[in-house]
Amino acid sequence: MLKRFWLLFAQTVTLLLALLFIVATLKPEWLQRQGQFGQQLGSTIVALRETAPAAHIRSKPEWSYADAAQKAMPAVVNIFSSADTPPTPDPRMEDPLFRYFFGDHGGRRPREQPEATLGSGVIVSPEGYILTNDHVVDGADEIEIALADGRKAPAQVIGTDPETDLAVLKVNLPNLPAITLGRMEEARIGDVVLAIGNPFAVGQTVTMGIISALGRNHLGINTFENFIQTDAPINPGNSGGALVDSRGNLLGINTAIYSASRSGGSLGIGFAIPISTARSVLESIITTGAVTRGWIGIEPQDITPEIAESFDLKGKSGAIVAGVLQSGPAHKAGIRPGDILVDVNGTHIDDTTELLDVIAQIKPGTEAKLHIVRKNKPLDIIVTIGKRPPPPKNTSRSDEVN
Repeated sequence: MLKRFWLLFAQTVTLLLALLFIVATLKPEWLQRQGQFGQQLGSTIVALRETAPAAHIRSKPEWSYADAAQKAMPAVVNIFSSADTPPTPDPRMEDPLFRYFFGDHGGRRPREQPEATLGSGVIVSPEGYILTNDHVVDGADEIEIALADGRKAPAQVIGTDPETDLAVLKVNLPNLPAITLGRMEEARIGDVVLAIGNPFAVGQTVTMGIISALGRNHLGINTFENFIQTDAPINPGNSGGALVDSRGNLLGINTAIYSASRSGGSLGIGFAIPISTARSVLESIITTGAVTRGWIGIEPQDITPEIAESFDLKGKSGAIVAGVLQSGPAHKAGIRPGDILVDVNGTHIDDTTELLDVIAQIKPGTEAKLHIVRKNKPLDIIVTIGKRPPPPKNTSRSDEVN
């Protein structure tokens, strides 16, 4: 009898173990639920699988530029400027019958309407200094900036430099986020860049592209040009905003776009003023209130193949003097129309852009040695550099290049 009972017990245990093995293999959640139910009687438990926080397992993916954007975005501001414009004459005033019934002012004098413009700017100092474009604030009676954190405040124009299309503003607010300046000497064609601004007044926006070219000039946008070209989408309203590298450091101030029409948007060709130029202008304006450049009073012109042939020139580098301002520094030193400027203080001159840049960097009042070619004969002339006069007011500035 005992032997029979033992045999029945062994068979039962074997059967239960077999059932447990099958359940553990095919339906392990049954065992999990049973265990959890035993620990938390009366509660409903759903077993979910979720990944661990990214910071616990690995760094952020290399293809994401979220860190760069989050680093730079707080320092990029929206700029709202307004200026009173005179009323537009009513064309009906040309009709004598209309004037008879409504008087010389059409019954009432038209009120002047404020003309508002929108742009962007970049906080470059915790003290409240902001870099933007001159054409964003040119002629403005009132300027207001809006930060990414929702704060708004009036801004004051500290100084402008129309020849590079840069302006420096200042705002008085505590705890301002300032952007980190990048290094232009490390920038390369093909580097990823982000454009941050307020396009079409839709709000702060980040777009991505690469550096398409460096040192772009001869575009006719500014007097002094050394643009970064990028295909990061830049649209009206981005003017004065930040162009940053993949680490969120400021590389340039977005200034202009190439557009096939006046109402068109980005075509993948945008231009930014490099931070090297912007920093120089910023420091000069903060220190002296203006940008001082050297000047010699000539009208230079690039040497084209036609000019080289007509003047029987052996080389095609340098800048030809097309005109000399009477009583200007060059005129007093003996520079004549037709002279070819090929060297300034040991710096070789390739074209007019390089000539303007080199002369502009020389302190007014100092002497410079100009190496020229006159009738195919070399000649050195000493010129006392003058102060570059302010450019004439341009009332048709735009952030588009057609």
